[in-house]
Amino acid sequence: MNYYHLLLGSNMGHRPLFLKRGIECIEMSMGKVLRVSSVYETKAWGKTDQQDFLNQAVKIKSDMEPMDLLREIKKIEYSLGREKFEHWGPRVIDIDILLMGSKIIDEEGLQIPHKELENRNFALIPLAEISGDEIHPILGKSISELVRQCEDQLAVKKMIL
Repeated sequence: MNYYHLLLGSNMGHRPLFLKRGIECIEMSMGKVLRVSSVYETKAWGKTDQQDFLNQAVKIKSDMEPMDLLREIKKIEYSLGREKFEHWGPRVIDIDILLMGSKIIDEEGLQIPHKELENRNFALIPLAEISGDEIHPILGKSISELVRQCEDQLAVKKMIL
């Protein structure tokens, strides 16, 4: 059994609904959802001339191996209407694998922990809410510690939905 931390994001259409549907699909096809963070709103990161994102972290328990999980994520994104127009462009749903416990995966098309996790408050803050004591397996620091050290200046606002 594997434990994964995922980050869902949406900045098109009915954003809260896409997050909710994403979590429902994860539970139906990947494994048991153990924890879900609050929903957070942030400006777009990387390509800033687009609508703000809603982000939410989840922790799941799954018997899927990492590449199988990634393939299932792509199926979920596609089933919910995701289309890739441009790198860091707008999307109805985006699901990233942030962590897989203490495991490190570095394969073509898949890096766990997520290669930019420690630099992105929009991922760290929801993740810290549900698993602040989790240790980043490469950096050896807790997620809460990474939040305190992160230099990302993008505001991350907790939403009341």
